[in-house]
Amino acid sequence: GIVIRCSDIYPEMKVAYFRCTVCGHRETVIVERSRIQEPTDCLRCRSKFSFEIIHNLCSFTNKQYVKLQEIPESVLEGETPQTVSLVVYDDIVDSVRPGDRVEVVGIYRAQGLRLASTQRVLKSVYKTYVDVISFTLFQKQKFFMQEEDGDDPFIFSEDLKNNLVELSQRGDIYEKLVEAFAPSIWENEDVKKGILCQLFGGTSKEITQGGKGRFRAEINVLLVGDPSTAKSQLLQYVHKIAPRGIYTSGKGSSAVGLTAYVTTDIETKEIILESGALVLSDKGICCIDEFDKMDDSTRSILHEAMEQQTISIAKRGIVCQLNARTAILASANPVESRYNPRLSVVENIKLPPTLLSRFDLIYLMLDRANEGHDRRLASHILNMYSDEVMSDPTLLNPLIDRDTLAKYISFSRKYMKPELSEEASEELVKSYVDMRRIGTSRNIITATPRQLESLIRLSEALAKMRFSREVSREDVQEAVRLMRVATQQAATDPTTGYIDMDLISTGITAGSRNKINTLVEYIKEIQAADEEQARRGYKFSTLYEELKKKFEVSGVGVTEPFTETEYREALKLLTEDNIVTPVSYTHLRAHETPEHLVCRLLLEKKK
Repeated sequence: GIVIRCSDIYPEMKVAYFRCTVCGHRETVIVERSRIQEPTDCLRCRSKFSFEIIHNLCSFTNKQYVKLQEIPESVLEGETPQTVSLVVYDDIVDSVRPGDRVEVVGIYRAQGLRLASTQRVLKSVYKTYVDVISFTLFQKQKFFMQEEDGDDPFIFSEDLKNNLVELSQRGDIYEKLVEAFAPSIWENEDVKKGILCQLFGGTSKEITQGGKGRFRAEINVLLVGDPSTAKSQLLQYVHKIAPRGIYTSGKGSSAVGLTAYVTTDIETKEIILESGALVLSDKGICCIDEFDKMDDSTRSILHEAMEQQTISIAKRGIVCQLNARTAILASANPVESRYNPRLSVVENIKLPPTLLSRFDLIYLMLDRANEGHDRRLASHILNMYSDEVMSDPTLLNPLIDRDTLAKYISFSRKYMKPELSEEASEELVKSYVDMRRIGTSRNIITATPRQLESLIRLSEALAKMRFSREVSREDVQEAVRLMRVATQQAATDPTTGYIDMDLISTGITAGSRNKINTLVEYIKEIQAADEEQARRGYKFSTLYEELKKKFEVSGVGVTEPFTETEYREALKLLTEDNIVTPVSYTHLRAHETPEHLVCRLLLEKKK
């Protein structure tokens, strides 16, 4: 099952130490079945009921309560997962964590419960639990994350190490890994490469000098696109191969379900925290399907988890900060079910720009009509259903199967900590400057420091795929290419064709923002030229036509005229600055000070 909660460690008495209050004679009693048989007669002075317990001299053992939930694969049709309570003693205390998949060997016990603490009458229904003898991590065909404390749940033999190192020295290892990842999904090589980078991850950096905190090593990926483009299939494959992974849907998730909720422990009656999906996925991958259908209050939880990788809780007297060092793989559908290339990614999926900017890679998976591509895809799907796939030796005996891929990723994450070389650093700086320089002539910001950190993480992940100790120039070039086909394709301004990271960070392109500022200045000029008309008011349509003529005279917007949305955004800014005042849905006039209002009323009275 899956461990969903581990309690604190409690001391349980193993050997009781008694002392006679009359003569000081001492005796020890072994606790059996949670009962202490207090000695009644002193063997030295023959006094009766004269013993008192000395707590500081008693022997105690560690005890911990663990709650185990049935794994989703074994749940029967139409039923909910069952839970069972475990009791752990001595050396195996704290050997598992919430989110681990384990096999348990233990003794199934029943324990009577009193009707009241002051009565010895027991309830007719007994409480059952499992007295644990041993835990075994259940990680078949899954890779292991690196362990900070050095405990290795998977022991690499020398033969296995040699085989993996020999495999990494192949010149086409990058392509072979892509072929081994989700082989049933047709093409989408660039998407698979980005998700492979997420599985390998960057190098975790704990830098405390100079007040610097931990740098995020996990890579977040968002898949956006049309239906039937294998988004959910990719998520399912990652969930099956990734350890400590939780698969959840956007509509079926709540804010406390993702983070943690406060409840009362049935055993100890204490207020405790139950871990949510992001906390259970700590040092794993959390897959979120239907990301666009998630509530706004639930999505706001992800801001802290995706960048700081912590979750702050302040509920019912519990103030703490939980670790959520998880990589997030999310998929979203456009608003109109089909992606509209003429709109921006923000307008298509309606996600907050602050959340979109936290994804390292945003892939657009479009279902374009192409006869050659459709024919190859149909042949691939039909082959999956036919007997030919069973006789294909390349599919029966691939170079890297899922088990080998899991071991390959585990070895890389544990032993490979690539560092940036001088060549890679120079290439990173050059690529970042080039990305910033793309739109200099039109004042378009094409990249932010967040994208530079993403390039570093992707470069380190690509170096891990080759079992390299340092990041090379080729790794940086491939990382830049991946970002160009992913994030920068998503940030392409559909009206200009330029790459614009402002589209993701603010939702408005730099070209639209310049037009809005120009419209504001022109409206101010029209108002200053005829103050009397400005006080009487303008029709929206009349002012629109005057601005259009002014744009044509100045030569601005001849090829790209402003839109009605930009026109109304400019009026909104002027209204917030108290420069114009809307009178009705179709009229507006200049904002009046109290002096202007008195003068206008006197003039109207004279008339």
